[in-house]
Amino acid sequence: MAVVKVHDKSFETFLSEPVIQQRVKELAAKISKEYAGERVLFIAILNGSFIFAADLFRNLSIEAELCFIKLASYKGMKSSGKVVTTIGLEEDLFGKHVIIVEDIVDTGKTLHNFLPKLMHQQPKSLKIAALLHKLEATAYPLDLSYVGFEIPNKFVVGYGLDYDGLGRNLKEIYQLI
Repeated sequence: MAVVKVHDKSFETFLSEPVIQQRVKELAAKISKEYAGERVLFIAILNGSFIFAADLFRNLSIEAELCFIKLASYKGMKSSGKVVTTIGLEEDLFGKHVIIVEDIVDTGKTLHNFLPKLMHQQPKSLKIAALLHKLEATAYPLDLSYVGFEIPNKFVVGYGLDYDGLGRNLKEIYQLI
């Protein structure tokens, strides 16, 4: 098992690159099947979901659009408890199928605060695709339609997830030792 150091912390391999890629392909196939003949707008939450969103998007076989929004609630290794929108959504969602793409859902607060803003625009459908879900950390229940992996409540980095800005470029997902 590989160990990497990010800042002052050590992390060990949790999910390998082939395992992640296989699961992303499975999620893309499921979404493509469910939305066959439809166009879907994917809204990727920056910064963490950009790698997952790109891989998911490349594996879709349907008409799809991709846009990004920046929401933040993390500072270092802890949630600040405050959701901040720093780059807004410009697309009109009315009558569109929309899938939110998240890297990780832990407490659920970020999406809990963001979803009503999206629903106000009256999309035809609104679903969530999350690469990782920390079920035991969830304080705000959400209906996650597409989940890559349910993981324990441990801090993870890699594949887009960071620790104070570093570690996003790691091809595998590592958990704090």
